[in-house]
Amino acid sequence: MITADLAWLTLAQAAVLIRDRELSPVEYVEALYARSDAYDNQLQSYLRTTRDIAISEAKQAEQEISEGSYRGPLHGIPYGLKDIIDYAGVPTTAHSKILEHNVPDRDATVTTRLREAGGVLMGKMATHEFAIGGPSFDLPWPPARNPWDRNYFTGGSSSGSGAAVAAGFIPAALGSDTGGSVRNPASLCGLVGMKPTYGRVSRAGVVPLSFTLDTVGPLTRTVEDNAIVLNMIAGPDPRDSASAQFTPPDFTTDLWKGMQGLRVGVIRHFYTRDMEAHPDVTQAVEEAVTLIGGLGAQVSEMQIEPLDAYASCNRTILLSEAYAVHERWLKERPSDYGASLRQRLLPGAFIRAVDYVQATRLRRRLMQQFDEAMRDFDVAITVSSMDPPGRIEDATEMARTYPRQARVPFNVIGCPALVLPVGFTESGLPLSMQIVGRAFDEPTVYRAAHAYEQATDWTARRPPLH
Repeated sequence: MITADLAWLTLAQAAVLIRDRELSPVEYVEALYARSDAYDNQLQSYLRTTRDIAISEAKQAEQEISEGSYRGPLHGIPYGLKDIIDYAGVPTTAHSKILEHNVPDRDATVTTRLREAGGVLMGKMATHEFAIGGPSFDLPWPPARNPWDRNYFTGGSSSGSGAAVAAGFIPAALGSDTGGSVRNPASLCGLVGMKPTYGRVSRAGVVPLSFTLDTVGPLTRTVEDNAIVLNMIAGPDPRDSASAQFTPPDFTTDLWKGMQGLRVGVIRHFYTRDMEAHPDVTQAVEEAVTLIGGLGAQVSEMQIEPLDAYASCNRTILLSEAYAVHERWLKERPSDYGASLRQRLLPGAFIRAVDYVQATRLRRRLMQQFDEAMRDFDVAITVSSMDPPGRIEDATEMARTYPRQARVPFNVIGCPALVLPVGFTESGLPLSMQIVGRAFDEPTVYRAAHAYEQATDWTARRPPLH
């Protein structure tokens, strides 16, 4: 195969070729590095590549295959880590001068699980500073850019993970999601991004932002690939006190069951009444809803609390906890933060304890209300971003569009939420939809997403890198 062909293999396709000894993991790694060498100077998706590690791990994977040992569908598969996730001996900087020289001596739990599954680390991916700062130009490294048009925003904060997967540099990457940071880059880069149920995936060895809201999830180009990666990283972990203490199911089991008979609720008021989405977004999501009905789902309107209730709850909890994480550094090294992050973190110093307590109580009520609403539905559908990607260097546009989204409700609730592409603007920028499920029911979310994906060709499109 030529490099371009290898770049667009799905993870599932590459896994079969590697298992059957039709694809060398070493050649696969070398081909993907050749592609990133050619194009990543335009996108800045990598903070650092880990070539020596990747070649070593690929050689080990290839040797094991030759000896008849196969670890499973991640054996010999390249992946990237958002640079808040530890890999022992490789710097974890959180894209910040604060941690510029931080080198962990222990893997994050998710890293250990990927390594045990035979995965090959290609590098650490760009992020927004400490997974919250926004696309900043005053940090030691530049922000990642969108492969569909480098003048546009990738979404954040898992920006490099999204850019690299969309550009064909790697078939999968991990990100984190506290207010939408897996789903935002997936939305704006035309990918599949999953925020699993809170507690489904360990956060041990991941730089924290909000203890109550942080999750880790995969970004991939297809739904099947996403479910495969979640299979590898999910499960209980004594290192994370919030970890759910039960064995997860196989997330690929229900993929091919189709949409027939699923009860689908459309949370339309998020993007028509609570906020008014861009017409391109609204049209794409409504066309997707119509198609889903045509695939045999029972589609009806669903009402939950307005977006503002979730947004205020998320903001109070996130800023309070983020300030607690950063208080010492903000006092001792304020100038080492980018301006964007300082502006976002400092309001946390002025949130009263009573407001934080009331926000946690509101969170519980919102969770209960959503659980009650979901008794009538198997999954819910709504928008992810209210707008197509904006220009990355337009600070006013970034400030306007960044909070215009419907992702934070599902961080507050803690349930699984997945985004996938549902179309493109006339200028070729991705549009997306969000599918949400009950707590710990990722299999049904993947089932619905896979059925829609198989009925369309959005995930087959490629960004015009040149």
